[in-house]
Amino acid sequence: MNDNMVKRNRLLAEKVIKGLESRNMSGYYAENKEEALKIALSLIPEGSSIGMGGAMSVHEIGLSEALKTDKYNFIDRDAMEDKRAAMLAAYDADFFLSSVNAMSDDGVLVNIDGNANRVSAIAQGPKKVIFIVGMNKVCPDTDSALKRARNIAAPANAQRFGLSTPCSSKGTCFDCKSPDTICCQFLITRYSRHKDRIHVILVNDNLGF
Repeated sequence: MNDNMVKRNRLLAEKVIKGLESRNMSGYYAENKEEALKIALSLIPEGSSIGMGGAMSVHEIGLSEALKTDKYNFIDRDAMEDKRAAMLAAYDADFFLSSVNAMSDDGVLVNIDGNANRVSAIAQGPKKVIFIVGMNKVCPDTDSALKRARNIAAPANAQRFGLSTPCSSKGTCFDCKSPDTICCQFLITRYSRHKDRIHVILVNDNLGF
């Protein structure tokens, strides 16, 4: 990555972390994927139960694979035949792993979901939530974060899942009511009532969608 971009991301991350702290959330900055993985693992004690949504960023830093050992109770939804049981188990987990579709530079998290298992677990259930967030997802304000979530993240995810939606074929949001829409539930997390529940690891990289 360009040195100027690295410096920019580092300075921007400082602002984001201050914003998160003002919202009763914890923020961290990692210079690369390897450092992000170390920070995440330092937050998760051995023996913890861990669930997750379909977060590409979690996979991209190697966190999901690192947790698939006897040291942790990783609820591997992809490996379980009963998907509903896996999603319900995640609500009672010690940790829930996710990313954001976008966030503002003052610490507001924006997520869109189809089945709502991810946004509902973020809102309540698991004891702690860890977000892995590439700096590409940080936006100037909440409005632009919502636009990013709808016009960049949602079309890319619809394409990834092979869904028949207007955004999948056109690449931008049509505010559709397609049976395949993944824009069913919107969650804006602007404050955490429970201190030390939400942790956001910002990564100096382009992660996810």
